[in-house]
Amino acid sequence: MINPSSALLTDHYELTMLAAALRDGTADRRCAFEVFARGLPAGRRYGVVAGTGRLLDLLTDFRFGAAEIESLADRQVVDAETLAHLARWRFTGDVWGYGEGETFFPGSPVLSVEGTFADCVLLETLILSVLNHDCAVAAAASRMVTAAAGRPLLEMGSRRTHEQAAVAAARAAYLVGFESSSNLEAARRHGVPTGGTSAHAFTLLHDDERAAFTSQLTALTEDTTLLVDTYDVDDAVRLGVQLSGGRLGAVRIDSGNLPDEARRVRRLLDSLDAGATRIVVSGDLDEFSIAALSDVPVDVYGVGTSLVTGSGAPTAGLVYKLVARQLVAQGPLLPVAKRSQGKEGRGGRATAYRQVVDGVAAAELVGTLAPDEERATAGGARDGERPLVRTLVLRGEVVGAEPLSSARARHAASVAELPAPARELSAGPPALEVIR
Repeated sequence: MINPSSALLTDHYELTMLAAALRDGTADRRCAFEVFARGLPAGRRYGVVAGTGRLLDLLTDFRFGAAEIESLADRQVVDAETLAHLARWRFTGDVWGYGEGETFFPGSPVLSVEGTFADCVLLETLILSVLNHDCAVAAAASRMVTAAAGRPLLEMGSRRTHEQAAVAAARAAYLVGFESSSNLEAARRHGVPTGGTSAHAFTLLHDDERAAFTSQLTALTEDTTLLVDTYDVDDAVRLGVQLSGGRLGAVRIDSGNLPDEARRVRRLLDSLDAGATRIVVSGDLDEFSIAALSDVPVDVYGVGTSLVTGSGAPTAGLVYKLVARQLVAQGPLLPVAKRSQGKEGRGGRATAYRQVVDGVAAAELVGTLAPDEERATAGGARDGERPLVRTLVLRGEVVGAEPLSSARARHAASVAELPAPARELSAGPPALEVIR
């Protein structure tokens, strides 16, 4: 049985930094950390915030119970003082972030964490592992939704990734507009609609295609989708239409030259008076092959491998950096930044707004909060500016949880307001400039 605690979903060095800070007296210094991307994957015009809801659930379960403490003690990861601290530790800090589903760009302050160093350092790995994966999948899936131009997309990539990543990927795909997933755990955990019918193995199990189709139609009714490329596609289409009495819901093509196959099958279905039967295509699709099928009579796309691997960009490149800290006990949070060549930091606690002109986003405005300024009242949005930052956790309590449907709606609205080049698949610069 898997322990429900998420506390060990972290890196060894988070705990050794904590141990050293406890020993030298800096663990209680109040700090601010920021999550941002220095750049986007090559050719991408925007990123997508995804995984926030999962992160809040995991944060709730981030507790060092007896089993976790015993594991750390057995392997002598940290000393007894640190183990005692972890055993009584609860996150008491604050978290702000872009609304899930929102688009982001290089330099966007996607997530901010404030609290003691002891609080903030423990969350780094968990935050980055969730957001880097989910944001990458969501960004790729969003491009696929754009390429599909209103045609439904089905997520079917569970067999092409880690079993837990499959659940997260299904959620991220649904968030940005996919219609459903094949993954049943995604339905149980996150309410993602699911669907599926049969694989080639089901056809091969039976003595012939007639027996297989008859069985499926009997079990799932005429509205089912028959997989027609196990043997001869045209023969399978004719057989499916015949056995369903012309009321077959859909046929799926998973191989061959998909444009040619789809056009031929559409002509064949129409000639058989099965004009209402839809065509589903699958087989290593990505946003580019989906776009290439835009003028082909395809009704639904099934996407697997490219989706769960971020379509060539399996991580969003997000980092978690200290941007402000107390210099003295009870003092204000003052900016700090590293000067590493090529990875220069930027100091200061940030908030952000989207500048919108006539319904079209024009820029992302990032402001730095004064050392003692409350984020919730910082500046306020002026006319033509849309606030991007939401309160997610306040004094250790989750306050920003929301249904997945809200994030799904937010994403649709965010993409719709971006300038037209943002929705192009060709390589180009980020769609918006982040102005600090």
